[in-house]
Amino acid sequence: MTSSLSRDLIFLILQFLDEEKFKETVHKLEQESGLFFNAKYFEELVLGGNWDEVEKYLSGFTKVDDNRYSMKIFFEIRKQKYLEALDKLDRTKAVDILMKDLKVFASFNEDLFKEITQLLTLDNFRENDQLSNYRDTKSARAIMLIELKKLIESNPLFRDKLQYPNIKNSRLRMLINQSLNWQHSLCGNPGQNPDIRTLFYDHSCRNANHAYPQLAANNHLIASAPKSEGFLPIVANGSFQPAPAPAPAPALAPVQTPLTAWISNPTTVTHPVVPGVGLNFISPNPGIAAMPKGPGDSDVSRPRFSGALDRVMLTGNNSGQNHHGLAFNITEELPRNVACTLNQGSAPTSMDFHPLRQTLLLVGTAIGDISLWDVSSREKLVSKSFQVWDIGAISMVLKASLVKDASVSVKRVLWSPDGSLFGVAYSKHMVQLYTCYGGHDIRHHIEIDAHVGSVNDLAFCNPNKQSVITCGDDKTIKVWEVATGAKLYTFEGHEAPVHSICPHSRETVHFVFSTSLDGKIKAWLHGVMGSRVDYDAPGRSCSTMAYSADGKRLFSCGTSQDGESHMVEWNENEGTIKRTYQGFQKRSLGVVQFDTTKNRFLAVGDDYSIKFWDMDNPSLLTTIDAEGGLPTSPRIRFNKAGNLLAVSANDNRIKILATVDGLCLMRTFEGHSLVASRLGIASEALIKNGDTRNSEGVKPRVPEEAHPPKIWKLTEINDPSKLHSLRLSARVKTDKIARLVYTNSGTAILALALNAIHLLWKWPRNDLNSSGKATTKATPQLVQQASGILMTNDLMDARPEEAVPCFALSKNDSYIMSASGGKISLFNTMTFKTMTAFMPPPPAATYLAFHPQDNNIVAVGMDDSTVHIYNVRVDEVKSKLKGHSKRITGLAFSSVLNTLVSSGADSQVIVWSIDRWERKKNCVLQVPAGRTPAAMSDTQVQFHQDQVHLLVAHDTQLVIYETTKLECLKQWTIGEFSAPISHATFSCDSQLVYASFLDGTLRVFSASNLQVRCQINPNSYLPSDVSSTVYPLAIAAHPQEPNQFAIGLTDGSVQVFEPLESDGKWGVPPPAENGTSGSMPSTTAPPAVALDQPQNME
Repeated sequence: MTSSLSRDLIFLILQFLDEEKFKETVHKLEQESGLFFNAKYFEELVLGGNWDEVEKYLSGFTKVDDNRYSMKIFFEIRKQKYLEALDKLDRTKAVDILMKDLKVFASFNEDLFKEITQLLTLDNFRENDQLSNYRDTKSARAIMLIELKKLIESNPLFRDKLQYPNIKNSRLRMLINQSLNWQHSLCGNPGQNPDIRTLFYDHSCRNANHAYPQLAANNHLIASAPKSEGFLPIVANGSFQPAPAPAPAPALAPVQTPLTAWISNPTTVTHPVVPGVGLNFISPNPGIAAMPKGPGDSDVSRPRFSGALDRVMLTGNNSGQNHHGLAFNITEELPRNVACTLNQGSAPTSMDFHPLRQTLLLVGTAIGDISLWDVSSREKLVSKSFQVWDIGAISMVLKASLVKDASVSVKRVLWSPDGSLFGVAYSKHMVQLYTCYGGHDIRHHIEIDAHVGSVNDLAFCNPNKQSVITCGDDKTIKVWEVATGAKLYTFEGHEAPVHSICPHSRETVHFVFSTSLDGKIKAWLHGVMGSRVDYDAPGRSCSTMAYSADGKRLFSCGTSQDGESHMVEWNENEGTIKRTYQGFQKRSLGVVQFDTTKNRFLAVGDDYSIKFWDMDNPSLLTTIDAEGGLPTSPRIRFNKAGNLLAVSANDNRIKILATVDGLCLMRTFEGHSLVASRLGIASEALIKNGDTRNSEGVKPRVPEEAHPPKIWKLTEINDPSKLHSLRLSARVKTDKIARLVYTNSGTAILALALNAIHLLWKWPRNDLNSSGKATTKATPQLVQQASGILMTNDLMDARPEEAVPCFALSKNDSYIMSASGGKISLFNTMTFKTMTAFMPPPPAATYLAFHPQDNNIVAVGMDDSTVHIYNVRVDEVKSKLKGHSKRITGLAFSSVLNTLVSSGADSQVIVWSIDRWERKKNCVLQVPAGRTPAAMSDTQVQFHQDQVHLLVAHDTQLVIYETTKLECLKQWTIGEFSAPISHATFSCDSQLVYASFLDGTLRVFSASNLQVRCQINPNSYLPSDVSSTVYPLAIAAHPQEPNQFAIGLTDGSVQVFEPLESDGKWGVPPPAENGTSGSMPSTTAPPAVALDQPQNME
């Protein structure tokens, strides 16, 4: 059985067997079908040492000689079985395994087979260097299992077999139940309480004298099955209340597919919607009951067959009484009062409140403008007109369209769920995403030429990585990666322009509803092409769909071509319309907009007003005209709390309606806005964002009682008593400390000196330091082995005068990969032993970085300007990256962007794709005027905690880049008389940047604006008699303590720094307006000698 439906059936059988606890049968079917590799079961077998069952289970998916991954999988399993026999001193069994199981690999690697054979001659196989770390059977199996998982994931034969499809609980039961209901609906004389006792025959209601009911009544073969309780008998013999007589319909109306089943329905079925008719069974006789629930069933998944509503509703208006019988006015919960009116300047087309700062309103207009308002202070914080950010990247079709007609309107604006981003969809091709760094500080993030024609809607979702979904006039829906703008999926199938989209998720299943201008509703599953279902919207209207805030109720609202508006609630369990809301004017002049709030209310802009409904009552609750001046179909948008409602009004205005709580909220944030205005933030909002085109009439509200802000002063430390510092000295003779890093655990510091010796200081856990973390309050111990062995790099082929020391530490702190001009050495940090050495010069390694997902992959920067991608496991260079002209001085991986960034002594920064190891972007740092560029300048790179922004440290400057475009966001350059930068690094939380200088000065910068907040002068940490040749070459930040850092000095020592407890941090951050402008792509701080009026701490 190879067809898609046959495959689905096997999965349904697997699910049923699992629910019925037939565990052995489940795994046997998995193996025999080869459709699903159960990693959890495989893990149990491996950890239990059931080697025969392990290979038997694997045989259903691969054979030894299928490919190199399969060969490696079987080799690792058989090698472990062999070592366990040797460990038990069972040499007879070991020889048997060697000849029967391992000999097959001799033809592929004869030397390896010989080495394995020689283990028989050893009293303890751990005498072999490569097996010296073998501890015991349990830990060895666990380590091997990790390797096996990687091999299985990489093996193409296991592709699409590691993920079990998302299937609703008891899906096979539900399908059988649907079949029985369908059979019952076709009965010529349907009985009231059908008694079905077998699945072996089609169901048919007969008279009591017929032989079939008697046969069924006496058939107990299935009912007596030992594990069938909860599944059979199919029907409970209870009575059913008759459903209301439905409207006339065709005799064989198709069964509606439940909306909740769309995501698992493999075929596309067209379903006409008949409101209030349940599953379209036309017989007035009651339907049969649903199949009793199994262990995994829930009430949500049980189909209902009555056309009645779920709860009893009183006719007419809502009574407005609570459970205690006390009358209250339900409309008081609605935003009815006009709190303020905003003059937008052009007609609003889309609005959205910030999800966290609920008084910030984002607005898009008919002329392509976007604005950000603080409705509490009535201030327009930001205003931008439409502009293509990268004209060279857009399509020729868009260029031609803009030349022909430059007018563009905003179709949709929307905040991301966390409020860090917002998206703008335009009427011509484009989607632009902005990053929000605060109410007034927004910056370009990514621009996407998304659709041909108008982009009609957008939405954010987060299935595996944050994505944005768009739809357009080209009849498609597309999913894009937010970080890079890469297209992930395209969904095709609509026959008319797609009007709106509504993403949703159930547990781990992510899907999207879409509606089109021809009144069609479709559903799409992420990663699966083709719509999962095809429905007609009520009245074939152009609709929008939305869930209630808790995600439990689904609504749609729209207007047909005839001007008839429809708003309904869907019954997801049955795929029918559960409730139709009444109260629209007979003919709407445009497509009405609606919104939901508080899991209770619906609002629609219609007939020059805002109409409200209680979700549980189809009758109109109330109408509000917002003091008049509204268009025919006003645009509306609630804030998250539902206490503010933005409504578009005539004359390019926006009215903000509020509840009593909403008015209090606005007053609260109005106080915050006064503080902001005192600091001048609001008054500079437009300038900060580099856009003054629409600033006319926008004036900051500076109250008369405002006082000038306190003048900020730099914190400068000159006295040792004004900070905590600890000097770490070595008892071995060392040279300058060239590289420095904290261990990932934060309990030790590792240094590499120019003479190729590694030094490791570890903090003990004691009364003074209960955590065992690095601190200035306790002295660490220099770790030394009893044998006196040191971790020393290979220097055999090195040229000391040209050697560039480098190292990289594994994530678990167990291994160091290091080089000092010779071979690259791999050290065990516990024993200091050299595990292996590889890649002898030339060329020599100058920088090392582990791949973020695989410690066996290492990026190696070379002194010949290339970057080698090296696989340690197979001892092979997988790729060579060429693009620099001088030696590599920095490497950094981003797991979010799937990129590698390299920097070189040529002052160049290059972004590489790690999927194909291709160059994506590059830029060259510009040396400040008046500075002579050095022949060889170290340029270091490090990713921000968000893995998107990049710190670049050059001897003349610090720069923050947005990586995907290599767009310079912030820049700080040294002054004319300042010493060069020797090294720089982010703090662990990326809020600070620590930098060291060749004159011994240390500076702490605010990462957000690269402004100096604290300066530590050499006389505060170096003795007065120390030579001026002692200065820091390396700097490292503690991995958990944001305010702790360490430096490596040219005298071979290491010094650790922390601020005083009374301060708690390094200085005070400068205000945003003090010497920097957020609109500038780069800013330059004054030279070090001109740091005016520092706050001395002597």
